[in-house]
Amino acid sequence: MGIDQRRWRWWNAVVFIGMVGVTGSNSQEKQKQVVSRIAFGSCSNQSAPQPIWDAVVDFHPQVFIWLGDNIYGDFKRPFKIFGQERTVGPWKNVPRFVPSSEQEMKTRYEKAKSNPGYARLQQNAEVIGTWDDHDYGLNDAGKEFHGKITNQKLLLDFLDEPQDSPRRKQAGVYASYMYGPVGRDIKIVLLDTRYHRDPVGSDGTILGNSQWLWLEKELKGPPTALTIIGSSIQVISNLSATIRPLFAMESWARFPKERDRLFKLIADSKRAGVFFISGDAHFGEITRYDCALDYPLYDLTSSGVTQSVEEVVPHFLRSFVRFVAWLTPSTMRVKDQNCRYKSCIYGQTNFGTIEIDWDSHPVTLKFKVRDKDSIMVTGVDVSLTELQPSNSEVLDRAKTEHNNSKHCTLEVSLPWIVRHRLAILFFSALFVLLVVFVVLVYTCFRFCRLESCKRKHD
Repeated sequence: MGIDQRRWRWWNAVVFIGMVGVTGSNSQEKQKQVVSRIAFGSCSNQSAPQPIWDAVVDFHPQVFIWLGDNIYGDFKRPFKIFGQERTVGPWKNVPRFVPSSEQEMKTRYEKAKSNPGYARLQQNAEVIGTWDDHDYGLNDAGKEFHGKITNQKLLLDFLDEPQDSPRRKQAGVYASYMYGPVGRDIKIVLLDTRYHRDPVGSDGTILGNSQWLWLEKELKGPPTALTIIGSSIQVISNLSATIRPLFAMESWARFPKERDRLFKLIADSKRAGVFFISGDAHFGEITRYDCALDYPLYDLTSSGVTQSVEEVVPHFLRSFVRFVAWLTPSTMRVKDQNCRYKSCIYGQTNFGTIEIDWDSHPVTLKFKVRDKDSIMVTGVDVSLTELQPSNSEVLDRAKTEHNNSKHCTLEVSLPWIVRHRLAILFFSALFVLLVVFVVLVYTCFRFCRLESCKRKHD
């Protein structure tokens, strides 16, 4: 072997060792760095204006979490009530959405990634994430969607996932991340609620067997100060129970056996400091459930970066939308004086934030939903001691709080007349309008008839 060849091999070995060292040091740095500011969001149409990124960047998050619908990669068919391709109503005969091609999906991801605001965020924070239906490729789709394998690669490219990442080899985009030193460590668990999901209403599986086994391993592993579970759809809230048959929303509560299994797994793991973050709903809110574990479970929902319920209605109807939100029963929503609106739902563009004060005693968590100017629209401060298993002192105090009992009543357990009051009022209003219309028509008919008789008499 020549001297030059030996030198070349020696140099390659040095470079390889250096690369391994850099990778290892990056991992070690991540575990040394104390993370105290996390932001998250969902529902971002790549073709819509996105002024909210300035507020996200100014928050200075160390980690930003995408919770799905990171782009809108499916096509919405035209709104059509009559004809061969009816898209709405119980008589519809074609789906309202069709999936994009691979090239179209890729183009939309590239457009989203080239957004200047999002590019600024990537320079200042680590960006991680999962997907929901629109970036999965088809509205409300589950395991039946055939384009998921191709679209998984496109999503991971968008997230700058390394080419040798396990996420590129597994069925689904679920993943976990660790940040911070012992005592101030955070585990972020991102679920895939699409790849293995059975149809809504089947009460089948959301995660699938392989993901359930993985999640059990993650939750029963070494304890951490905080565990954040990211789900693209809401875990705690079940608004479908109170707004149907007018509307329906996807959520874990539409799969009650799966949600019970999730709560039981967390309880069996004896893991402290667990809470959820979610997207999909096109509004922001904070919910809690006090009867799943021996400490409260919170779910912070932020949706969306561009898509929101108030953006799709004329400006003069927004007050009516807020009134309907206030009127809709909710047993899980956290309501206090910190909310901008009485309903404690925020229906305009928003993002979520988690601030952790590690130096306070006890450690304090600040959960907030913020508007496009970074002003809080709803929020709650939670002590880390409140999120500990078998903390009898906290439990006793919680039981004495005036409004805590409502956080133990599932929406489906509400009295029928309360649960469906929105639908009752809606159909009652339609009935009244119909009666008024019939009375007006009858009055006009009588008036015309009297006039006609009067002319004949004259």
